[in-house]
Amino acid sequence: MRVLVLYAHPNPESYGAALHAAVVAGLTAAGHEVDDCDLYAEDFEPVLSRAERVGYHDLATNTDPVAGYVARVQAAEALVLCFPVWNFGYPAILKGFFDRVFLPGISFKLVDGKVRPNLWNIRRLVAVTTYGGTRWRALLMGDPPRKAVCRVLRAVCHPTARPRYHAHYDMNRATPESRAAFLASVAERMRAL
Repeated sequence: MRVLVLYAHPNPESYGAALHAAVVAGLTAAGHEVDDCDLYAEDFEPVLSRAERVGYHDLATNTDPVAGYVARVQAAEALVLCFPVWNFGYPAILKGFFDRVFLPGISFKLVDGKVRPNLWNIRRLVAVTTYGGTRWRALLMGDPPRKAVCRVLRAVCHPTARPRYHAHYDMNRATPESRAAFLASVAERMRAL
């Protein structure tokens, strides 16, 4: 299976980087074709420009500034996100990726003024993430990142794509043992994708 990994963490020495390595290693070990998109390493520009917004609905040209990324999304059969939760959301660079790449005609199409999913090539959707706070705290806040993956992203993928959301909560008080256990479970889950 062709898997696009979207990785969003600026520190190559972080626990997030270790998770990213486990994701890629697990997918590779399972024989998947991995397109590893490290948004920071690729210097992805997350800001949607005025010109891009003005041309947002022009299906003939709206993908021009991000054509390479669009091609990578369209080639994928699975999408795996690897990111830390910051301020109960995606890191800005990942949010910017969705703003600039998940365009009309790409992730969705408008039919009689209604949004319809268009990423039917994406049949698997996975998120691997970390939270500073507890699961309980995330629930009290409505857990926006989980909803963004399991509802919003899922809504534009193939109807049979069932999201898998793997999170290590309470990183502020994580132990070496809890981090190691989560790392091992992520690698195993990627091998089972």
